[in-house]
This record gives sequence, structure tokens and C-alpha cells, in this order.
Amino acid sequence: MTAPRGRALPHLAAALDQQAAYDAASYIELAQLAERGTLDFVTLGDTFARPGPDALAVLSRIAPVTGRIGLVPTVTTTHTEPFHVQAAVATLDWVSRGRAGWHIDVSTTEGEARLFGRRHAAPTDALWREAGEVADVAARLWDSWEDDAEIRDEATGRFIDRDKLHHVDFEGTGFFVKGPSIVPRPPQGHPVRVVDATEGAARRTAARYADVALVRVAGPAQARAVRAELRSAAAEFGRDPDDLRVLVGLTVDLGDGERAAEPGHGGGGPRQTAQGPLYRGGPVDLAELITAWHQADAADGFHLTPVEPRRDLERLVNGTVALLQHRGLFRTFYPGSTLREHLGLARPANRYAVTGGAS
Repeated sequence: MTAPRGRALPHLAAALDQQAAYDAASYIELAQLAERGTLDFVTLGDTFARPGPDALAVLSRIAPVTGRIGLVPTVTTTHTEPFHVQAAVATLDWVSRGRAGWHIDVSTTEGEARLFGRRHAAPTDALWREAGEVADVAARLWDSWEDDAEIRDEATGRFIDRDKLHHVDFEGTGFFVKGPSIVPRPPQGHPVRVVDATEGAARRTAARYADVALVRVAGPAQARAVRAELRSAAAEFGRDPDDLRVLVGLTVDLGDGERAAEPGHGGGGPRQTAQGPLYRGGPVDLAELITAWHQADAADGFHLTPVEPRRDLERLVNGTVALLQHRGLFRTFYPGSTLREHLGLARPANRYAVTGGAS
């Protein structure tokens, strides 16, 4: 199979999640392996519901030992301060030289709420509305420094042009942020925002604010329908639907040897489980699945979560990706240096520099 003329190649991303792993070396090894396969980005999950290392801190450690792959930690918007969250994500974009993303998530349980003691758990719909507000104010704070706000003029002693710093004066449902940010505008302008849009409560937030929407669906027809819904909703919010990438979230078990996909897997679609769609088979049939779904225009790519991180990611890169590259269905090198460039997304204009005032 070859790629249809005029259709963009699929985007591929992988999760680095490992149970009870605190050694940075294991995460570095996986990220470098994924980069060798020219994947668009890697994700690292995080939640207040279980013990584990801080995802943003781990990926900040990975940033200096990788050069091209995007780095996307999960950072919840619940029980956290929006100003601090945006500054941390902007800092990751700086230390990675423009490769940061932010997987936006919410905390829904009373147990998580008790860790902080500030408020009780809220309904999921309300939490995702709040997440949208945090995504909005984060973008405004990233814009609160114009790109040329730093002067660094030793002769006059001026470091910043204060006329190019802007107060955002944002009032959300449960917070108020004045600004400006304490971190200069990130290299990408806006680090890439990722939302899992599988559940309905998150879908509106994804359509309005996400650059990448993840959907866990078990068939190409369902994926195509959700993608169309997200693109339509994005247009209703005044966005260009082509600025939204929709990736299918798929757990993969590639086993220890080459084998055909088990019944219910392969090109006909993975098997739906309580945890989401699961593919169990060999790297070749996974390449066929990716090709078939992409050529059916079901999605813009895949976000793959290995069952056995080291084994499955190695088989993904050396098997599935290598086959797709051989067929001309996936890139063999990174044409750019930023995550936005990998995804084919433009660097956003600064709203304050363009309009001369807050919007």
C-alpha cells in the first residue's frame, strides 16, 4: 500500500507510562527509542489518584537528552493554580526548545479532593468547563509577553520593554488571573494542548481549545464520526477545523514474536475492553490497521499505549514504524524542530501584538 496523493501522512505518538518506575533512565531510554522512530510525541500520564513521579518533571529531565520528539505530560487543572500550571508548561517548552505539549486532565474523585482540602469533588461537566477556562487563560498568559518584549540592553540597563507586557485580567468561574506571566512567551507561542475527548464532557473543551484530541474508539466508522463531530464543533467556536488533529488512542500488545492479529483485531479494528480498545497481534498487522484507518480518513493518526513498555515500543519502532516508512506511509526524519512543526500546526500569532490590546 502507498499513501494516497494529497493526503498527509499519519501522526504517531506513544505513551511512556510505567508502573512503579521512578528511575529517570528507564523513561529516557523509552523516549530516545521513540525519537529514533521519528514519532511526533510521547506522553507521560499523571494523576493525584495514585502514587507516581511528577510527569512534567520527568519530561523536563528527558528534554536535554532528546532533540526532536515532542514531550507531553499530563497536568491536571483541578486543585492546581492556573498561573503556575501555564508557567511550568511554558518552562518545559523553553528547556526543550519548542517541543512541549500539555495533556489537560481533571481530577474527579473525593479522595483526590481530600489531598488538598480546598473543596469537595465537583461534577465532571463543571470540571471540564473549568479546564477550558484554564486552557484559555494559559494561552492568554503565554501571549502576555510579546515575542520581542526582552530588550537586554546593557548600555541602558533595560531588560524588558514594559509596553510589550500585558495584563490578561481573566476572571473564570472559580479564579481570577491578572498577569502577565513570569515566563517569556514560549518558543512555540502556545505549547500544544492535548485533550482526551472520548467522553462527552471533555469533547466540548477539546473542540474549543485542543490542538490534539485523543479518542478511544474501536472502529474506523466510529472514529470518523467522532472526528467529524469535533471538527464541526471547532468550526462553531470560530476555529479552523484543520487546526485540530484527532488521534485514535489504542493500547497495543505486540507480544514476543511475529503473529497474526487475534480475532477481532487487525484491519477490522481492535477489541473494545473496559479500559478502551486493545490491539493484540504482531507489528505487521498493526501497520495494516494504521494504514487502513488512515486511508479511510478515520483519523489523523494514533496514540499508542504499550502493554509492556520496553518490549512493545521496541517492536513498534523496529517493526510497525519501519514497515510504514518502507511503504512511504510514515516519515523517516523530522522536517522541523518543534512539536507544532511535527503536527503541521502554525505558530499562533500573539493576540496582544496583533490587536494592540486584550481580547
